[in-house]
Amino acid sequence: MNSVPAMKKILPGSKIGILGSGQLGRMMTVAAKQMGYRVHVFSSAADSPTGQLADMEVVGQLDDLDAISRFAQGVDVMTVETENIPVDTLATAAEFCPAFPGKDALRVCQNRNFEKQFLRENGIPTCDFQTVHSVEELKAACERLMPSILKTTQGGYDGKGQAVIRSTEDVESAWSEMKGGEAILEQMIDFDFEFSIVGARSSTGEVTAYPSIRNEHSGGILDISTSPSGLSEEAEAEGREIVFKIMNELNSVGVLTVEFFYRRGDVLVNEIAPRPHNSGHATIEGNWTSQFEQHIRAVCGISLGAVDLICTVAMANVMGDIWNDGTPDWAEMLNDPRTKLHLYGKEAAKIGRKMGHLTAVADTVEQARNLVVEARKRMK
Repeated sequence: MNSVPAMKKILPGSKIGILGSGQLGRMMTVAAKQMGYRVHVFSSAADSPTGQLADMEVVGQLDDLDAISRFAQGVDVMTVETENIPVDTLATAAEFCPAFPGKDALRVCQNRNFEKQFLRENGIPTCDFQTVHSVEELKAACERLMPSILKTTQGGYDGKGQAVIRSTEDVESAWSEMKGGEAILEQMIDFDFEFSIVGARSSTGEVTAYPSIRNEHSGGILDISTSPSGLSEEAEAEGREIVFKIMNELNSVGVLTVEFFYRRGDVLVNEIAPRPHNSGHATIEGNWTSQFEQHIRAVCGISLGAVDLICTVAMANVMGDIWNDGTPDWAEMLNDPRTKLHLYGKEAAKIGRKMGHLTAVADTVEQARNLVVEARKRMK
């Protein structure tokens, strides 16, 4: 297990820097400011979702190392809201202030090939896979791994950069979608359901993990999450141990989320995200400490918060598709007092873009799920 270098506690009143400025940074900012921190964000565009709430927004390119150096000198600690931050950028920031999750975690988790190799090398169960560099290699790999999913090694998210291969007739078109270079072929898993576990590791080395969350996807994008997940005690314990092992081996600091497949009693890792996660939005209302407050606690080296589930909760994403017929009917959606709306401050609604989410609490998972689904229908 890797150790975390000793670091002084970053206390309220200090400045937290965030690299990246989407909805995850926005919700980190809300949590940080509630705790008394100041927040500076480095954004690629002005008036970003995070920048709207931060104390300072610096606009620049994330690969401009001179600009990153100046930004890092103005904060007490640095974190990221996406794993797609250049590793050199985080390493440059670390010359001037503590910068998390750490370059090793970033390097592994932003490349699907590195991630799968890391899992294999550490004996962590995952699907069978093979890295390919040409259509010829892909054809050979498909003889062993089919049906399968071909994915870009970098940059893909929410179903982007992926192609399903069910027969040899799909190979040529799937490879053309990768636009050359390197890709990873993953064997499709016949799973019962998907779940995630949000973990956290502090700069002091303290670790914790939230109760598991069950996830439903639509078109490769997370649609609905519910907690409690209904996972067995044995599978829950196994998932937690895997999360702890991943965080320790990567020497990551902050929140780290692991997506799993559950298959007839077995748990298999799908993906790792070294940051707060879409499925973890349910923790804002459902758990004693939200994933965003936990992330701030972890990177600042203060004691991690309790992760207990305090109520049954469901979360549903609000996508840009809902704006197709004009502005959603917010008043109608908010008629039910048990449903809460979180909007991300994005300027333009686009099909497939996450614009916000809904949460609801209830006595049962079924009731909470029905509340968010019905509230989302009333928007249209």
